[in-house]
Amino acid sequence: MRIKIDSALISRNFEAFKDNPSLQESAQLFAQGRPITEMIQAFAMNRSVLTAFAGFDKIYPHGNLERGILEKVILCISVANACQFCVNSHLDITRGLGIGSADARDPNAPGHSPREKLALEYALAVRHDSNRVPGELYERLHQMFTDPELVELTFLVGFINMLNWFNNALDVRYNHDFEGIKVI
Repeated sequence: MRIKIDSALISRNFEAFKDNPSLQESAQLFAQGRPITEMIQAFAMNRSVLTAFAGFDKIYPHGNLERGILEKVILCISVANACQFCVNSHLDITRGLGIGSADARDPNAPGHSPREKLALEYALAVRHDSNRVPGELYERLHQMFTDPELVELTFLVGFINMLNWFNNALDVRYNHDFEGIKVI
């Protein structure tokens, strides 16, 4: 990582968030006396940043969209952004949840539900150029997603891009920390 970690500061800051659903995998590591994942360590170096991330629990992992859509969109965007942490951690999470291993980078790969395919197509379009998402794509989205779901999906795409950039900029790494951890 490209920042110096202060373990005492991380422990103090993380303690207040150990029951947050967005942090449940790291909370299991923390409870076992093991280091929390590097991304959460980096967030915990600044309590305001950790607080902002913890607010994500209303969308992930238990928002209004199906968990398969959430995980596949996260993988799709993270692969496109070459985020080692997010790709590998979410591969472990999807395996732990029993979510199919269809190629998240390809909306047309076999194994995606129709909603997953459309969500992946939209995620890639937004990532490519959010100013030029085709109107025809929005027409198809409105046939399968409610407006509140579309807002959540769009937020997820933007948020995951930001997390990917954060992890890449600070060289945050995933070291298979979630192996043996119960994923909810």
